[in-house]
Amino acid sequence: QVQLVESGGGLVQAGGSLRLSCAASGSIFSIRLMGWYRQAPGKQRELVSTINDDSTNYADSVRGRFSISRDNAKNTVFLQMNSLKPEDTAVYYCYAELRTFGRAPFRNYWGQGTQVTVSS
Repeated sequence: QVQLVESGGGLVQAGGSLRLSCAASGSIFSIRLMGWYRQAPGKQRELVSTINDDSTNYADSVRGRFSISRDNAKNTVFLQMNSLKPEDTAVYYCYAELRTFGRAPFRNYWGQGTQVTVSS
């Protein structure tokens, strides 16, 4: 079994900062990619940022304000969110592409989500 557990969401004023964390645990052989998606009310889930061994990727709407990092030893990914705007309000979901043993295919796993609310 694999679990992704997020933490760090909350309520913040516009211009403020939050740091999200997501720890993957369970039967993990290797992780190819970790990242964050978000879903605002009435909208589709959208990519925020991803990170693998070679590179990082950001949505245009957050580039320059958000920073993703990863602790491979702890199977943990972080999202530092600065200069937050009301339009960043959403449920943020952790995401990982991983395999549970050496010959297994990579599969997608999701966390339960953490609410981020930015007030104006």
